[in-house]
Amino acid sequence: MTVPQQTRQPAKLRPLPAFIFMTRWLQLPLYLGLILAQCVYVYHFWVELKDLIGAVMGNEAALQHIFQAVAVPGGVAPTKLNESTIMLVVLGLIDVVMISNLLIMVIIGGYETFVSRMYLDEHPDQPEWLSHVNASVLKTKLAMAIIGISSIHLLKTFINAKAYDGQTLIAQTVIHVVFLLSALAIAYTDRIMVGTQNETKPH
Repeated sequence: MTVPQQTRQPAKLRPLPAFIFMTRWLQLPLYLGLILAQCVYVYHFWVELKDLIGAVMGNEAALQHIFQAVAVPGGVAPTKLNESTIMLVVLGLIDVVMISNLLIMVIIGGYETFVSRMYLDEHPDQPEWLSHVNASVLKTKLAMAIIGISSIHLLKTFINAKAYDGQTLIAQTVIHVVFLLSALAIAYTDRIMVGTQNETKPH
């Protein structure tokens, strides 16, 4: 017969530390605001998808909206729905999805890390990364998500390369490389910190 383990009661904080610790709930409105931003992205996604389907079906208003959406500032707007135009619209939809994924990581991971535990250990839909999330893991995953978003924007630029000058193409490529190097630096720094913590732990 197994004896149930007694749950350890949390230590009672003094008034000032308790008040300071309670201020973490001030972040809650920020995460709720990000949820509203997520709703805006969902609405935008369905508007763009509806226009794309309408353009394929021959709706003139949807077609003009698609042309305006993929037009490059200062460039020539497309005049027909071809493979490049459809690809640009689809890349825009993928961009919205990736930004939404980034929002989910910030909302769930940030709330779990900085505000309060959600106790999703037994939930079948718990994200795999949430079981070992901390500030360092969250930073690395956010950096990887930003690289993915930057890759989509860079691909859209390369598809419309004729509408951009060489300086713009080089600048966007350099910015993307800087994102890559930043993510590598964050991951390497996190690896050093984890290795140092493991070395200092008593065996």
